[in-house]
Amino acid sequence: MIFKYTILYVGNVKSSLEFFHAAFGFEIGFLHEAGDYGELITGDTKIAFSAKSLMRNLGKSPGDAALQDPVFELAFETSDVDASFEKATGAGATPVSKPVDQPWGQRISYVKDPNGFLIEICSPTGV
Repeated sequence: MIFKYTILYVGNVKSSLEFFHAAFGFEIGFLHEAGDYGELITGDTKIAFSAKSLMRNLGKSPGDAALQDPVFELAFETSDVDASFEKATGAGATPVSKPVDQPWGQRISYVKDPNGFLIEICSPTGV
């Protein structure tokens, strides 16, 4: 078995794909012609987006992301956290915490995407 997808439920798949492309540089790999499902090229494990309306049609009840009570975060590793943080916020991400060095040697920052998802921008851990 392999871990293949993380699927985020969003209001607008196309705009979510476009945001992640502009903010983090991920290429858009697929957008279904109906506009209710799409994928980013992110390596072996893909980040995918599914319209909340499609999920409701499939009998699911997708909730909204809550920054005050997050239940997960996406973490994107980069060699230049500061530049990546600036690029993300310049593309429309909301700053949550500016880049800071951690005691374990990693530099991290946090932003919120337009859907409310918490995203960590971090340097390699050296592990």
